[in-house]
Amino acid sequence: MTTQVTTTDLQAFTQNWLDWYRAQEERLADPHGFLAITGLHWLDDRPQRFPDAPGAWWTGTDGVTVALDDGEELLVDGAPVRGEHHFGVLPERGGVDAVWGDAVIEVAKRGGNDIVRPRHPDAPLRTAFTGTPAYAPHPRWALTGRYVAFDEPRPTTVGAAVEGLEHVYDAPGRIEFDLEGRHLSLTAFPGHGAGRLTVLFTDATSGVTTYAANRALTVEAPAADGTVVLDFNRATNLPCAYTDLATCPLPPVENRLPVAVEASQKIPRERGGA
Repeated sequence: MTTQVTTTDLQAFTQNWLDWYRAQEERLADPHGFLAITGLHWLDDRPQRFPDAPGAWWTGTDGVTVALDDGEELLVDGAPVRGEHHFGVLPERGGVDAVWGDAVIEVAKRGGNDIVRPRHPDAPLRTAFTGTPAYAPHPRWALTGRYVAFDEPRPTTVGAAVEGLEHVYDAPGRIEFDLEGRHLSLTAFPGHGAGRLTVLFTDATSGVTTYAANRALTVEAPAADGTVVLDFNRATNLPCAYTDLATCPLPPVENRLPVAVEASQKIPRERGGA
């Protein structure tokens, strides 16, 4: 049901949201954040060189390897490496950040594929960034819901911002809630932090005022009775809303909400947003 807001201090609510919003924008525009990415390079067993990273890169059954030229150096876990360096087999959605001068070379695995994704502070997308448009926050979009755990986590395959790529998540349950007279539910994926959940969704604003492909919402760990708060004021754009050099997951089909969630971040200016 919708949270009652008759006693809510709207000014304090707005200030709390502004603090959250500014932190999101700072993280996005970090010198080595997603706006700093200059390339998305897919590795195979052939050594490849890229204009925005040192050395030659390849992958195989033993994982990712780079062969650095004379005079080239990376810092990996704070230690300098030269010549040939083996990053090993990387876990899905994991990776290593290797420092190269003022840049970071992200070495990662996404959708079962090893990638190199350099991040340079002077990337034009980052230096031109002026912030993300957003709806004014309002307590009406902070909803109380109920988390219902599945008997066992359900492997759930979803598409990605990159055509042909897939992500697989073990969905632990769903969140049920009411909005605009409708009883709705969203499949939840594991979040960052103990007990937290992540929800990927679209709604009737997607492709109109908000990014078409997806938005994400972090949900704090459910209470003992399953109660959760869905604060759509804090729904975030994923990196693919700003750059084509991201491999973001798409929502499962059941997470396409038939209502307009006019809250939080809108279409970025980088994608033609107002």
